[in-house]
Amino acid sequence: MAIKEPVRIAPADGKLGVLLPGMGAVSTTFIAGVEAVKRGIGEPIGSLTQLATVRLGKRTEGRTPMIKDFVPLASLNDLEFGGWDIYEDTAYEAARNAAVLDPALLEKVREPLAKLHPMEAVFDQEYVRRIHGPNTKEARTKMDKAEMLMDDIRQFRERTGVARTVMVWCGSTEVFHQPSEVHQTLKAFEAGLANNDPEIAPSQIYAYAALKMNIPYANGAPNLTTDTPALLAMARERNVPICGKDFKTGQTFMKTLIAPGLKARMLGMSGWFSTNILGNRDGEVLDDPGSFKSKEETKLSVLDEILQPKLYPQLYGNLFHSVKINYYPPRGDAKEGWDNIDIFGWLGYPMQIKINFLCRDSILAAPLVLDLVLFMDLAQRAGMRGIQEWLSFYFKAPLHAPNVYPEHDIFIQLMKLKNTLRWMRGEDLITHLGLEYYD
Repeated sequence: MAIKEPVRIAPADGKLGVLLPGMGAVSTTFIAGVEAVKRGIGEPIGSLTQLATVRLGKRTEGRTPMIKDFVPLASLNDLEFGGWDIYEDTAYEAARNAAVLDPALLEKVREPLAKLHPMEAVFDQEYVRRIHGPNTKEARTKMDKAEMLMDDIRQFRERTGVARTVMVWCGSTEVFHQPSEVHQTLKAFEAGLANNDPEIAPSQIYAYAALKMNIPYANGAPNLTTDTPALLAMARERNVPICGKDFKTGQTFMKTLIAPGLKARMLGMSGWFSTNILGNRDGEVLDDPGSFKSKEETKLSVLDEILQPKLYPQLYGNLFHSVKINYYPPRGDAKEGWDNIDIFGWLGYPMQIKINFLCRDSILAAPLVLDLVLFMDLAQRAGMRGIQEWLSFYFKAPLHAPNVYPEHDIFIQLMKLKNTLRWMRGEDLITHLGLEYYD
């Protein structure tokens, strides 16, 4: 029996526009992958929206529909892509330069990618110091740049005929910044845009433009963006969903898998040392200490939130946690992460775990972008607004209400995501109590 009336969800009629600030390795791998799946020459491996099921009711009922059959998601055939980048390369040229995908596969989807030209980007060298490109907007104020972005969005909508739009930040990691006075209220933020306040980053200008145009915004980088009082309030007041931040792909993905298991068994941990080598544009940007500081903050926060050292001081109170990222051009997008974990068990006896994850950064990130596009569009059609904490599953540093701590345990995150889908459709939430089977 359903617990309540289903949420009223508007149908996914018409085309869905996907706007991507940053058309580098992640964006082009995502777009090329969608085009490959549409043509039947690739599988959407790693995507919950395309491959996962959701259990409904009791285990004895045997109801496990595909997520895409359970909730009304946009079809891959209805996606229309657009984006901005500081380089003038088409999506095909950018994908070829990123060298993530096999050239033979890329050739099969060349036509739609070659047609995709990036719009001029909002860029500030003070926020991303290691890359330079000619395809940038010039304007007197940051408010003028926001207006230019909104004009880009209007033209994209007219050109493609999309009925709805979602924006996902896939650009570079900006240098670390704390919220300042300009971020406290929307009035202060808009005054800051007009006055070229140096504390307003390019990603915040994109987010402002998206929210002003009632477009859901997901932040795939660790930038300070919608996680400020001004933009949080703007999202709620305008009934627009937001989520982020920082795609959970490689090494941090491993941490959110392993740390909950160690904690579940009440095994102690004295140290976790992580280092990476990465050779793509992301690695080049992160070679700058300011940008690395942004990434480091999200990577370091995960273990502290999962292990809760204040609750378990004898197990995790003296944990030494270090994260390094090294730019190594020969490796390209094929990132390698090494982890050394020093744990201890019964009577304090020490043990070790070693992980060597040879992953492909953009291959892991692309299905996350797809899921976020489809789920954020679903959230808006369901009348959901502000922070979408049920999408924490996809992020290293999930947005959350100010009065609660973020949930980093990936298994709890997945349960939260699927329970939100059940709630939308008026199905019983799954608690896994199961006592009814044994009464």
